[in-house]
Amino acid sequence: MHVDIVPVGDLPAAVKREASSGLRSVYDCEVTIHDNQPVPEGAYDSGREQYRAEEFIELAGRVGSGEKNIAITANDLYYRRRNYVFGLAYLSGNGSVISTYRLQTSSDGGFSERSATDIFADRVRKEVVHEIGHTLGLEHCDNSRCVMNFSPTVREVDVKEENLCGSCQRLVL
Repeated sequence: MHVDIVPVGDLPAAVKREASSGLRSVYDCEVTIHDNQPVPEGAYDSGREQYRAEEFIELAGRVGSGEKNIAITANDLYYRRRNYVFGLAYLSGNGSVISTYRLQTSSDGGFSERSATDIFADRVRKEVVHEIGHTLGLEHCDNSRCVMNFSPTVREVDVKEENLCGSCQRLVL
């Protein structure tokens, strides 16, 4: 499998590296980094002061060169009536997106003694693995340690592991 990371807007090189590393380690796939893309026109909702996640998925699917493509942005995303999303993907689709905006809180709530930089890097890896998992047909997993577990808060992202549980692995690997 080939996954193309599509950076949208200004994205630090470290974020691209972490995303690539997470995808390679879990899915053993080829990963490329696309040229930076501008934020999609019409994606910004001035009433919410956020961006529509679907617009970024469409961009990733359109410009990405992989079998699976994931947009990564620092912009704050939402989907439908949710206040925000860390990421979004359509089940078995080829496009997906994650936002680093809400992953950058300085602490993991005392879950570990690691630096904010390390915690943020873990969150990026977990979110890209999670969203690509959806594009591979995986739904949310009930196992709280599985990367495919639904995690609406950063605390829940921090608790889960970067890897697929045995059940999810058997479905895609």
